[in-house]
Amino acid sequence: MKTVLITGTSSGYGRETALHFHSQGWNVIATMRTPRPGDFPESDRFRVVALDVTKPESITAAFETAGPIDALVNNAGIPSMGVFEGTPMARVREVFETNTFGVMAMTQAVLPQFRERGSGVVVNVTSSVVLGHMPLTAVYKASKMAIEGFTSSLALELAPFGVRAKTVEPGACLTTNFGARATNGAPMDELVPEAYAAFTKKAMDDFMRQDVSTKESDVAETVWRAVYDTTGQLRFPAGPDAVALDQAK
Repeated sequence: MKTVLITGTSSGYGRETALHFHSQGWNVIATMRTPRPGDFPESDRFRVVALDVTKPESITAAFETAGPIDALVNNAGIPSMGVFEGTPMARVREVFETNTFGVMAMTQAVLPQFRERGSGVVVNVTSSVVLGHMPLTAVYKASKMAIEGFTSSLALELAPFGVRAKTVEPGACLTTNFGARATNGAPMDELVPEAYAAFTKKAMDDFMRQDVSTKESDVAETVWRAVYDTTGQLRFPAGPDAVALDQAK
């Protein structure tokens, strides 16, 4: 029976992905900063483990608890929306610590066991912002584009050892708490210099009027496909809006 470790499973895509893998018979290590075991089914194939991907000691402890795994899904991330001019550099560094350096640290920690065993797959969840031109996402897009580049090179390094690396690019999901987390709890107007107010309003109105969006299940099913893919495909758009953006490129 195979085992997957998934980061950022407290809600949204990560939670749905954990439940999907469990329903398909996998052992699941569901990680989050503050464990909430009661949010998941009671099962000897499901474990909830504390993990902060920005802390090396937390990463080490999580892998020691998990034991050997077959797949790592790097889903944990911090959303960010706002005008770059109004975004504090402390917030920029916070986003990169989780979205970029956290993914790299988790990947580096798992590679020895994958390489020595000659199998395993790393799936890095990025975003559809990498597929098109979207305003108000400069910091978030930069953190996710870095992982796209990282994964494309990583896949080449790992191929000789039978280890695979993929990215999943979810579209916009209107049923998650992305919006509230993207502004770090602050009202959007506090992050927008007055000169950008009209531009920001139009951009947000356009975003909320979009015809199609992504469901959590779209992402879970796409991660599942990516884990099993052996065709050499690197990138997997998830959700109808992400697929449309990818096809328009």
